[in-house]
Amino acid sequence: MNMTPLAGAIAFWLGAWAINEWLVRQHFENRTLANLARLAVPLLFGLTILVLWEGIVRGFGIPSVLLPAPSMIWQRLVNSVPTLAADFRQTFLKSVLTGYALGCGLGFLVAILIDRSPFLQKGLLPLGNFVSALPVIGVAPIMVMWFGFDWQSKVAVVVVMTFFPILVNTVSGLAAASHMERDLMRTYAASWWQTLVKLRLPAAWPFIFNALKINSTLALIGAIVAEFFGTPIVGMGFRISTEVGRMNVDMVWAEIAVAAVAGSAFYGTVALIERAVTFWHPSIRSGRG
Repeated sequence: MNMTPLAGAIAFWLGAWAINEWLVRQHFENRTLANLARLAVPLLFGLTILVLWEGIVRGFGIPSVLLPAPSMIWQRLVNSVPTLAADFRQTFLKSVLTGYALGCGLGFLVAILIDRSPFLQKGLLPLGNFVSALPVIGVAPIMVMWFGFDWQSKVAVVVVMTFFPILVNTVSGLAAASHMERDLMRTYAASWWQTLVKLRLPAAWPFIFNALKINSTLALIGAIVAEFFGTPIVGMGFRISTEVGRMNVDMVWAEIAVAAVAGSAFYGTVALIERAVTFWHPSIRSGRG
């Protein structure tokens, strides 16, 4: 047991904690400095976790098969860029983005139809709640049998996982406008479509974007899990399951790191679009304040 790396990691953690405590208590008048401080806190916190991780692995001599050090994972990342890039293209660019667009788009359109039809609202929504509770580990093998081993079956899994969250949230959001606001639109002789576009959809945007943000992570999880049940020799899920069998745990963690960065970037992109579309919402305005 070598306690020097662990002691250094603990010292770094204490120093980073003190800096973060100081940063969160500051009130910068300059907007740029305030944004930099807000960004520095999570970055420093994440760096602290990595340093502690490195110190614990090196200090206690934990075998890399159980838990590789971040430096070892980084080395694997650098040395496996072509493989990781091919897996990223297969899983994220093909399966996740395509399934996300189809699932969210279809869910939104069906929600508009449900809003027009009380029959569909009473008949389809309970079915949607039932299907949304189905485990992806049970749906994925069925989709692979139906659509084959390539990325199309993964798209089908992502569509199933993202369709009903956007459907339920859109229907709830369309009902968020108050009766007084709807009565006001009727006094203006507004049609159903005019009321939808000018009143009900703006009121529903926060609900819709909540579902879009949830789906951004569900889509990635669904695609990776679906690849465990059959895929060409490429993809994040395929690589994770294969390298675990080979005891190459550093490669598994490298794939996990790529998936985490891609999922976080996807979520952040949707959140930025939400801020641009719903800039008028109190939660957005208070966050800017």
